[in-house]
Amino acid sequence: MNFIEDLGVRGHLQVVKVYHDKPEEVVFDDHNVITSGLSVGFAHLFTGSGSNSIIDYQLDRFQVGVSGDDSAGSAIYQLSGPLSSVAEYGDAANFAIVSAYQIKNGTVSTNKDNAFGFIPFKNVTRINETSVRYTIILDEDTANYGNYAYRQATDMPLTEIGLFMKNPRGLASDASLLVAYRKFTQILKSSEFSLVFRWTINF
Repeated sequence: MNFIEDLGVRGHLQVVKVYHDKPEEVVFDDHNVITSGLSVGFAHLFTGSGSNSIIDYQLDRFQVGVSGDDSAGSAIYQLSGPLSSVAEYGDAANFAIVSAYQIKNGTVSTNKDNAFGFIPFKNVTRINETSVRYTIILDEDTANYGNYAYRQATDMPLTEIGLFMKNPRGLASDASLLVAYRKFTQILKSSEFSLVFRWTINF
């Protein structure tokens, strides 16, 4: 099912640099890709074939990455180059980082080695009856260039982000599912600014 065409589900992502001593700078402002993973998650919910807990269908985690797919469509199920550890996000990251399995192309990963940033409930805002905004903040100490300097130089700038459903299959250990994705203009994250993602999903 194509959610954009059939159900009208859409998303919009704004990426902002926030400095202490000067005005914020909008570096990206555009639509995003709603993936087929969202339809899979909703199918589990509406048919009773997945988790029995509504909590497992929350969009409560994210990944940022250093690659990005220019041709990404609704069939995308993973980031091209996600940050994969606490060390890459930074030991002083301003949010909880969880390790979990991930559903990739219909299959649960064999290792619990996928790192996800947790979106606090206070950062989820209902805009109106059909729109929800997820605010993701990478503060000055998070996801900086030096945290993943062992990568190839061309891979270091942040260029992609994904939004994930917690555990739609209701497995004993969370297996998360990519539901929205966007490649954005590359950003070399540093301690000079916080990076704020304002991600609005319209259902």
